[in-house]
Amino acid sequence: MSDFKHISVQEVADNLSAYTVVDIRDPQSFATGHMQNAQHLHNHNFAKFISTTPKQQPVVVVCYHGISSQQAAQMIAGQGFAEVYSMDGGFEAWRASQSSVTPTS
Repeated sequence: MSDFKHISVQEVADNLSAYTVVDIRDPQSFATGHMQNAQHLHNHNFAKFISTTPKQQPVVVVCYHGISSQQAAQMIAGQGFAEVYSMDGGFEAWRASQSSVTPTS
């Protein structure tokens, strides 16, 4: 079984378009603001995400502070994805250091 890796906010920001970003926060928090092009990943769309996302596509998992994302990243890595990361500091670290936060319309 593959293991996930940790990645910093800056590493993600430097090459954001190279990653599929999945945000596992609650729907209200996601709607309030999220990383550009982030997908909201939850129990109801997890199976579809696993079946439709190319296994070679690097995936970054984001939560509030970088704790819950570790377990989710391990679950995704266990599904055969080659590169899975948990973003250290989570969305709160992103919001504090990056100007790109997208509210849902």
